[in-house]
Amino acid sequence: MSENKHNKRQEIEHTNDMIGSISKLPDCILHHILSFLPTIEVVQTSILSKRWKNLWASVPSLDLDDFIIYASEVDFQHSPDSITSFLNFEERILRSQDEPKIEKFILSCHICFNPSRVGSWISNAVVHNVREVDLCLFSVDPSTIPPSIYDCKSLVILKIEMLRDIEIPSSIYLPCLKILDLSLVAFPNDESTQNLFSSCPVLEELVLWNCAYGMNNLTISSLSLKKLTINDQMDYHRMHPNGCKIKIDAKNLTYLDYIGHLTNEIFLNNVSSLVKACIHIPILHQREKELACRAVDLLKGLQNVVFLSVSNCTMMCLIYADRMNPFPVFPNLIHLVVTTEIVNYTFRTFMYLLNFCPALQFVSLSEGFNSCMLLDENDSSLLFVPICISHHLKSLVFKNFHANDSEIWFLKFVLKNACVLEKMDVWWCKPEPPDPKKQRDVRKELEITEKSSAGCICWY
Repeated sequence: MSENKHNKRQEIEHTNDMIGSISKLPDCILHHILSFLPTIEVVQTSILSKRWKNLWASVPSLDLDDFIIYASEVDFQHSPDSITSFLNFEERILRSQDEPKIEKFILSCHICFNPSRVGSWISNAVVHNVREVDLCLFSVDPSTIPPSIYDCKSLVILKIEMLRDIEIPSSIYLPCLKILDLSLVAFPNDESTQNLFSSCPVLEELVLWNCAYGMNNLTISSLSLKKLTINDQMDYHRMHPNGCKIKIDAKNLTYLDYIGHLTNEIFLNNVSSLVKACIHIPILHQREKELACRAVDLLKGLQNVVFLSVSNCTMMCLIYADRMNPFPVFPNLIHLVVTTEIVNYTFRTFMYLLNFCPALQFVSLSEGFNSCMLLDENDSSLLFVPICISHHLKSLVFKNFHANDSEIWFLKFVLKNACVLEKMDVWWCKPEPPDPKKQRDVRKELEITEKSSAGCICWY
């Protein structure tokens, strides 16, 4: 018993020593540390010592989340008293804020039902020259967002998630906004949406995450935009059977990330600066030929990229492409990544695609081959060697390697024909790789294979 008391006392003394050491840090460092905590936890640090008593009031970051009501109500029945208590807590926090400038303001409202208060909190952040605003407003009306947020001269990052129509005022000007992230919002019309984008003269990054487009056309036109992410995985096809035409005009765009089912058409105009693109189609729906044409059209807009990442289903789309809509040529493509496992019918598409990438140097098969792949040295896909493999391929990464015959035939094909290959990285499948004897046999078989280069095989 006495030993337990001694250990407990040592723990308390050690904790006190740590608090004492941290307390000696300058305010700016302590503010930075506290900025990573929810505001309710930041306030709780006031009980640590006199040094910490009022420190929380000058932290230039506020993270207010009504999820604490879930944590405090065991039966998840959110009583009016608990909601009122939360609202009053946030009100006190905002009134106690000493800093003339708020760096970051995060507000999550899932169950609060007082839009006027929520609007005043956001307005308060604007008055404090906020730089970053992150709003998750599932329980409030879109009109809750005050117009002042769209005219905030200090705002650099704006994130809105709300699962409702977004109300965009006619007068907008965000001169310092560089990142705009919109999730689950429904756009009212093309004119107001384009007004939003064009009123951000230094916008560099735009994220549209599962947004609903209630119009025929959506235009994204920006001279400053460098990075664009579009996630269209939610199925709005029933509401808008013809989809939306998303037109992208951004001559300084360097990165495009698209995830979706191509229920909306993507048109790329004036994107000659595009360097990197990631195209992921999760699964195929009906209308394969229509989606295939859209996939090929999208790839045609990416002809200047240096780095391209595609999913297996993206290549499945290409199988259905009409012969009148052939693959585009990628003259600048250096690095190709396939992000999901390759199956028999997409392997042929993969090999066909390589013929349109004449300068390709790096290939990564991040999930390798499907375990049911049936391939041998006489497979028609291996009868012709793409020029990129014979003359330019320097590196091949093959992951999820099971040591199946199909995988071995493919690696042998590369080793025999890649004249400038420098390195082949082979990663064993996890969590159950082949037995050690099988691994040794496969390594030996590939090592003695006739090679066209002095490139090495690295096993992981």
